[in-house]
Amino acid sequence: MTSAASSVATSPIFSVQSLSKRYGTTTVVNDLSFDIAPGECLGVIGPNGAGKTTTIRMCLGLTAPDAGRITAFGLQMPHDALAIKERLGIVSQFDSLDPDFSCAENLLVFGRYFGLKDAVIKARIPKLLEFAALTHKADAKLSELSGGMKRRLSLARALVNDPQLLLLDEPTTGLDPQARHLMWERLQRLVQQGKSILLTTHFMDEAERLCNRLLVLDHGKKMTEGAPRQLIADNLEPDVVEVYGAGALALADSPLKALAARTEVSGETVFFYTQNAKRLLDALTAYPQLRTLHRPANLEDLFLKLTGRQIREDA
Repeated sequence: MTSAASSVATSPIFSVQSLSKRYGTTTVVNDLSFDIAPGECLGVIGPNGAGKTTTIRMCLGLTAPDAGRITAFGLQMPHDALAIKERLGIVSQFDSLDPDFSCAENLLVFGRYFGLKDAVIKARIPKLLEFAALTHKADAKLSELSGGMKRRLSLARALVNDPQLLLLDEPTTGLDPQARHLMWERLQRLVQQGKSILLTTHFMDEAERLCNRLLVLDHGKKMTEGAPRQLIADNLEPDVVEVYGAGALALADSPLKALAARTEVSGETVFFYTQNAKRLLDALTAYPQLRTLHRPANLEDLFLKLTGRQIREDA
């Protein structure tokens, strides 16, 4: 794994311009454009069916776009697909590891797909296993690994060709908190080493923690783009007061509504978005039976404001 300057360069390593994809009468990706700079982690977030996975598939040359242009490393997808993929690392939503092989053997066999000589791959395997915290599992079969170990092995496998850009499609889905935090630490280390990452995720804390920039998709279209904290500051009131308990929903249309810039209801909770929560919190002391939570606005609030609170079915 090659070290590089941690600063984000201005010249993009990967560029998507006016990308569109339709299935029948449904537009899955709609005139989408974005760039990724060297040493940058770009996060793509959106509800189910927003077009995230289809975008990834087009970036990999697995799905042909109906319109638009994808360039990487000065090459064009899909014309130069093989040359581009030699410089990519991929972690898909679902593990595609070979259950018949040990951890070390999975890395060895995968490295051969890139035309690497066995001696080169074997020299890299110890560092890759160390990076994945799997040195002690080098000879273990997949049946002996936990879910978190398998995801870390998938990440190590994606690095066997020393890629410049990693495409990670929901890499921590299904992991427990400890395994997620270990994955986060490993991904942050890669960015510090100068790797670029395109990350799709449903975890807002993951997106805020890992990504230099975020792209919010809905119905295949870019809703907004920018640094996580700046997006929150530009689109939301700074304070949020959540109120829940018996009778809380009645407050959504009560005089307390005037003390907030915006009010939303989800389930049994009323969300008050305000520039200054003090007056609202003082007024809520008249309702001791209710429970309140005062917190700063976060990325989940932004996500729900832009895409709505209605549950989406898987596309």
